[in-house]
Amino acid sequence: MFTGIVGARGSVAAITSTGDDARLQIAAGSDYLQGLQEGDSVAVSGVCLTALQPTAAGFLADVSVETLDVTTARGWRVGTPVNLERALTPATALGGHLVLGHVDGRARLASMHDDGRSRRLVFDAPAALSRYIAEKGSVALDGVSLTVNAVDGARFGVNIIPVTQAATTLSALAVGNEVNLEVDVVARYVARLLRTEEEQRG
Repeated sequence: MFTGIVGARGSVAAITSTGDDARLQIAAGSDYLQGLQEGDSVAVSGVCLTALQPTAAGFLADVSVETLDVTTARGWRVGTPVNLERALTPATALGGHLVLGHVDGRARLASMHDDGRSRRLVFDAPAALSRYIAEKGSVALDGVSLTVNAVDGARFGVNIIPVTQAATTLSALAVGNEVNLEVDVVARYVARLLRTEEEQRG
């Protein structure tokens, strides 16, 4: 489990195809991964991956076919920048919201413009996920916890403040780029409970 507060930026250092799935080498640009243990979870641009052969400089991770199909990972190349967050511990401040690292789908950047010192980004979400996105609710985009400012059907907007622009990969997005989208876990389970009640009544 994570908070959506990115700890460091890293990059994809190597990609090895292993049939239909892949093994990635993730490099960190700082000492953020110091002390990482074999089997620890790391969110890589919002994708929860299990660290293999970790060092202070990075780690290896196996990526399944399901993950490649649902996330932007299939499009990653050597040098692709990624957001990194280590798993939540009892001592971690919960500054964002509860993020599982289980990406629900991909959202596409539809437009962006300056909004004061912030940057307003507007995304198109998959229609099936739009019901889980609410104004003033939370989403995780490439692992970054953000507040939804506006919703119009499957389109939603967020503001990226200067510190988020500096600390994450979101500042490098261009219109048409896709990001990993994880909807709020509470919204997901509330919708599931309501659907189950309707099915039982029906």
